[in-house]
Amino acid sequence: MLFEELGLSAELLRAIKKQGYHEATPIQQQAIPLILEGKDVLAGAQTGTGKTAGFTLPLLRRLQASGSVGDIPRVLILTPTRELAAQVSESVRDYGRYLPFRSTTIFGGVSINPQKTKLRKGVDIIVATPGRLLDHMQQKTVDLSAVEILVLDEADRMLDMGFIRDMRKIFKVLPDERQTLLFSATFSDEIRKLSAELLDSPEEIHVTPKNTTAERVTQIVYPVDKSRKRELLSHQIGEGNWRQVLVFTRTKHGANRLSEQLSRDGIHSSAIHGNKSQGARTKALAAFKAGKVRVLVATDIAARGLDIEKLPHVVNYELPNVPEDYVHRIGRTARAGLDGHAISLVCVDELKLLRDIEKLLKTKITQTIIPGYEVDPRIKPEPIRNGRSSRPSGGNGRKRNSLGGGKKNYGGGSKRRSGSGKRSSGSQQHGR
Repeated sequence: MLFEELGLSAELLRAIKKQGYHEATPIQQQAIPLILEGKDVLAGAQTGTGKTAGFTLPLLRRLQASGSVGDIPRVLILTPTRELAAQVSESVRDYGRYLPFRSTTIFGGVSINPQKTKLRKGVDIIVATPGRLLDHMQQKTVDLSAVEILVLDEADRMLDMGFIRDMRKIFKVLPDERQTLLFSATFSDEIRKLSAELLDSPEEIHVTPKNTTAERVTQIVYPVDKSRKRELLSHQIGEGNWRQVLVFTRTKHGANRLSEQLSRDGIHSSAIHGNKSQGARTKALAAFKAGKVRVLVATDIAARGLDIEKLPHVVNYELPNVPEDYVHRIGRTARAGLDGHAISLVCVDELKLLRDIEKLLKTKITQTIIPGYEVDPRIKPEPIRNGRSSRPSGGNGRKRNSLGGGKKNYGGGSKRRSGSGKRSSGSQQHGR
């Protein structure tokens, strides 16, 4: 289906053409008409499917149809990481280049003062991570009382990273009458609960089977002793002449250490994680994309929001504690119809994690033993200390909170009536 068939304006079609696109992806074909109709949407789509344009284009069209430019935000887009916020903001700028609307990006790791200045000048669209947006709310530098459209991008990741309490506080100050769009790569029970609280009779969209991996990704497991992982990784990079490799570790310290070890092996490497400043993360990513850095070592904060064109290799140096994160990690490769390779270095400690991943995928991942790196059967498994509760905080320095303390109410006590576009009279009215 061509974009011309989706009810978009001439200005948006002109911007789409400038980006070099002509045909809409499946998620765009399904989401754009529903969003243009003002319906709430619950969408399941993996990264690399074009979902960002799937909500950016219609929300810009809806703003355009209202015929006014405001001084306070009318659209709020929440993302789990700085990188994803920056990527979404770039999409808003690219597709809105011929429209008068102003947007800004709000996330931690950088000075808050330039963000305050932009907010004072007035914006129509805010793209933000929850923690830094809450900082602005507490300092009364942002007014969310006129938000007409709320977008939760990678909502499952935001819950995994412990943002639910911050999100709740944000939801409480939003108008009760609004359009809400929830995009998630996976549909956990928590996502279903969140959807039930926030969305009003949503239209549900699925463009890929639940928790599937990209069809063009070749997955392979290399069994190896933990003490020899770095040696094997350096060997494979050199032997295969891999020129661009994204490597995932479980911890920030582990990412730093591996990057330093690879550099000592003569493989130019950098690390990105939540303790790095935004400037350092941006610089490292730019150097990796430009081919100046051969290996980028990252924690799961980089599993989503990194848009690296033609990335050929993803390596799980350590398997993730949460099986769904495996899907997100390897989703960095084989994008836009290209082939990709996902390699996992698995020691005896991680065999249960591997079984959990295979159970999620409903398939066995091919295992290959590299000669000279055979596993020592005398080594006994040891517990993996880094659990889900100690995952990265999304770069805003906040610790992970439990998922709502056992409560099911994600929306501050309010839920809209089915089909009415309004929430119950018992909900609090903020900023009206």
